[in-house]
Amino acid sequence: MPMQLSNCKRCERLAAFLGEVKGDYPDYFCQPVPAFGDPEARLLIVGLAPGMHGANATGRPFTGDHAGILLYQTLHRFGFASAPESRHVDDGLKLINCRITNAVKCLPPQNKPTTQEARTCTDHYLKHELQALPGGSVILALGGIAHNAVLRTFGQTLSSCKFAHNAVHTLEHDLFLLDSYHCSRYNTQTRRLTEEMFHEVFKQAKQLLNQ
Repeated sequence: MPMQLSNCKRCERLAAFLGEVKGDYPDYFCQPVPAFGDPEARLLIVGLAPGMHGANATGRPFTGDHAGILLYQTLHRFGFASAPESRHVDDGLKLINCRITNAVKCLPPQNKPTTQEARTCTDHYLKHELQALPGGSVILALGGIAHNAVLRTFGQTLSSCKFAHNAVHTLEHDLFLLDSYHCSRYNTQTRRLTEEMFHEVFKQAKQLLNQ
């Protein structure tokens, strides 16, 4: 079993960086950010890492920054969230048959974890989250790094399932890997990811869950 997440300092660079950020922003969470949502969910959403002024500040994935706006609105639209907005950890929001996590639990400098940091976090945390999923569950990877992290936990080569928006891949244990472009500010403002495109992903997720 992995060590307690809040005490994790396996990645020295990330632990040191969190200490620096805490000095600049003493009210920020500045710890490894735990998953949020239904512990028995069959939809697990995997992002990249906490954002500086988002999850790293609030302690909840995709909360406090632009990336969470479209995500939580869409979760509410498709019946996975009790409200369309995530404001802070005490706002009463509940996820329904859904859980949100990140491939890397700590804020990385420039939002870019090293390959070794991603592998370390995946091996000690994401792997256990994926192993806990019941058969027929859907893993929604937001972006290529999250997609690759999921594949690594199953020991699959990255070439075996190539990332593509709204693509579905079948994994062992009757699990599905569903891809989406990340709902970042850059992707939504450049319209690489539109609201309609994101909704199609969740329609696909609902269909897979209902199989």
